[in-house]
Amino acid sequence: MASIAVNARFSATTCDRKTTEISRETLKSFMGLRKTNLSHQNSISLSQSLTTTTHSNSARRNFSIKAGKSSPKVTGRNLRVAVIGGGPAGGAAAETLAKGGIETFLIERKMDNCKPCGGAIPLCMVGEFDLPLDIIDRRVTKMKMISPSNVAVDIGQTLKQDEYIGMVRREVLDQYLRERAEKAGTTVINGLFLKMDLPKEPNAPYVLHYSAYDGKTGGVGTKTTLEVDAVIGADGANSRVAKAIGAGDYEYAIAFQERIKIPDDKMVYYENLAEMYVGDDVSPDFYGWVFPKCDHVAVGTGTVTHKGDIKKFQVATRLRAKEKILGGKIIRVEAHPIPEHPRPRRLADRVALVGDAAGYVTKCSGEGIYFAAKSGRMCAEAIVEGSERGTRMVNEADLRNYLEKWDKTYWPTYKVLDILQKVFYRSNPAREAFVEMCADDYVQRMTFDSYLYKRVVPGNPIEDLKLAFNTIGSLVRANALRGEMNKITSL
Repeated sequence: MASIAVNARFSATTCDRKTTEISRETLKSFMGLRKTNLSHQNSISLSQSLTTTTHSNSARRNFSIKAGKSSPKVTGRNLRVAVIGGGPAGGAAAETLAKGGIETFLIERKMDNCKPCGGAIPLCMVGEFDLPLDIIDRRVTKMKMISPSNVAVDIGQTLKQDEYIGMVRREVLDQYLRERAEKAGTTVINGLFLKMDLPKEPNAPYVLHYSAYDGKTGGVGTKTTLEVDAVIGADGANSRVAKAIGAGDYEYAIAFQERIKIPDDKMVYYENLAEMYVGDDVSPDFYGWVFPKCDHVAVGTGTVTHKGDIKKFQVATRLRAKEKILGGKIIRVEAHPIPEHPRPRRLADRVALVGDAAGYVTKCSGEGIYFAAKSGRMCAEAIVEGSERGTRMVNEADLRNYLEKWDKTYWPTYKVLDILQKVFYRSNPAREAFVEMCADDYVQRMTFDSYLYKRVVPGNPIEDLKLAFNTIGSLVRANALRGEMNKITSL
């Protein structure tokens, strides 16, 4: 929490505070694979005639058109773009493209995918992405930060009455965003992306190869091809799109999570409360968590440096929360890689990476959902603007506008959180200092304002000075404690 408070000075995106009460039909339960309406086709070519869906002006986002005069016009059809991956990044990108006049295809392998994700979203995302409140399981207004010695600090006293951290299940959020993209005109394909043939001459199409699942051919699927003008890779940490463009590798963490159904009387404790545990026992370089969901809790942890010990850290996280989840039953186990920093290359010609595929997960807090959706939307906006709403071909310069805007807005955020993670997660004494800092009201106020609204929060110079001295004092005490502990262990 203290890390985000310091980082508030570096965040530059402004989000609307409003969370409009939206009355929507409750999402239907969904299991299994979605049937694709392209199951009768083995290939889709750019030469085929297309039907352009017309949308009302109120449904369109306002873009300033900056397409280069040298960009050739697309004749007889609209620009065609494929989005690979149907998570928050892919769903947000596909919806923006479809509303912007782009012929859009979204390919997702598993429609009911449950990624091991804490599921926390900032309040501004609810308003900015027009999310209905019925997909938010819990509105967290209290948090406990628990140190290696089990000293607990209560966080949340500075929140206003209408402020909260949203807790969602990824299978629910992802499905909602995909369905909204589909309503906007996106063709959603249930399929496994296999590979991509790169164009051999300017403005030639990319040929995508994937296995289409139609519910009839079983798990193997039908080999299918699709020709498109541009590609957005939103296919996660193990992105095949990234490999196709030689985007390079990055360090990654392993996240491990168990969904635990606990007795109703114990669930009351977590009604609007989330817990974060720090210590060498739960993770040498991250934290353990207990986050509330609709009728269960998500208990998990992660690590970069000791991936082989992830199950041991998970057991320790359960033990730290033992009394509060006693009598619980594990109903689901999930594990997945989480990127630790952006890829060396996030763009090549008319292919761009977003979300986890690009490496947009913050250090220290591990936040990724908002940044995934935001990057997907920003990339799609760049394509819509560069193509003059689908009437012109795009090029690398158009997509680079997305990267330049993203880096200018968020790059300092990632750098600062990287430094703070190295300072405060390096030892148990440092973690004790970190938790101690989180008890400060000023730290909490700065933290929540910057996290909830993803914007610059003006600091108080006097309070900033106090925070600096308190930080130094906490670290000095941490180092002194570490010295004493080393003496004891050497006896």
